[in-house]
Amino acid sequence: MYLRRMQGPASVLLPDGCRMTRADLPAPDTRRWVASRKAAVARAVTHGLITEDEACARYRLSTEELAAWCTAFARDGEAGLRVTRRSRIQP
Repeated sequence: MYLRRMQGPASVLLPDGCRMTRADLPAPDTRRWVASRKAAVARAVTHGLITEDEACARYRLSTEELAAWCTAFARDGEAGLRVTRRSRIQP
């Protein structure tokens, strides 16, 4: 059996104490992007499991689209990635 060596870490520890591995990422041929799949990609890029370039190539995303996902996820969590976002209350 041949195991292909991947660049980067095999897993990362998330702030909530969970481990995330490449197996937790959506399939490269994903066509329906729900908020949870977008969040998984944003989480993986943010915590260093995969690079931005790798994510863009793997999922055929533009750098602007990936940056928007990461920004929305950092600001509002998974709810910020929904197509019909909840309105934010201005402080």
